[in-house]
Amino acid sequence: MDKAVILARGLGTRMRKQDPGAELSEQQQAVAATGVKALIPIDRPFLDYVLSALADAGYRRICLIIGPEHDELRRYYGEELQYERLEVGFAVQEEPLGTGDAVAAAEQFAGDDPFLMVNSDNYYPVEALEAMKGLDSCGLPLFGREGMLAGSNIPAERLLKFAVVEVGEDGYMKRIVEKPSAEAVEALPPPVGVSMNCWRFDAHIFDACRAIEPSPRGELEVTDAVQYAIDKLGVGFRTMHFESAVLDLSSREDVAGVTERLVGKEVRL
Repeated sequence: MDKAVILARGLGTRMRKQDPGAELSEQQQAVAATGVKALIPIDRPFLDYVLSALADAGYRRICLIIGPEHDELRRYYGEELQYERLEVGFAVQEEPLGTGDAVAAAEQFAGDDPFLMVNSDNYYPVEALEAMKGLDSCGLPLFGREGMLAGSNIPAERLLKFAVVEVGEDGYMKRIVEKPSAEAVEALPPPVGVSMNCWRFDAHIFDACRAIEPSPRGELEVTDAVQYAIDKLGVGFRTMHFESAVLDLSSREDVAGVTERLVGKEVRL
């Protein structure tokens, strides 16, 4: 498996929102105002670090899911950059209908091959990306809360709201618990892991994305497609637990912490 799909279509609503307390350079402020989180500069665009980690993990063919208006992303990643290790292409999600619809836009790129799906505003540890390549089924990495608190830029109060996964005795995912209460987490068998929207998929996911209905917030959610694939299509999702951390670049308050952890890191594309 050497294909990876990166969801870069988000509207960046939280990133565009002004935050007087956030520490941003002038250049970072200018990009934040556009909402295109992938291009937030940390010496170079944030997404460069994500791509370099994917290349380190052995992925070679990359598809960026973008909107029709994302000329800057297409120009930079399709024309300006020179690649030694990667082939980068694009698929267009015409309307921002949700993450499930974004994944569906990658069907032509993926074909019948398994592929990795990641967010464009998260930096994932190479060991987790590499582990997904080694699976012989669909799957996802789960990240322990202690490891996340120790190494991530995500504040504890925000991390507590992140989705966790109920895992069966066989190590396969049963269901996702969104915005879990302390009681819900306590009821889960240890170790409890946070899902950071990193998935190994096969072609079944496209059938699932077509089958689901919009969520209460009106979007087609990739997590609903995963649950459909488990419940209706019999697809198993193997979980792997890590105590390493994922970085999150959702809003302006995240920029300083992500910059501190990534600046100076070697990037090879």
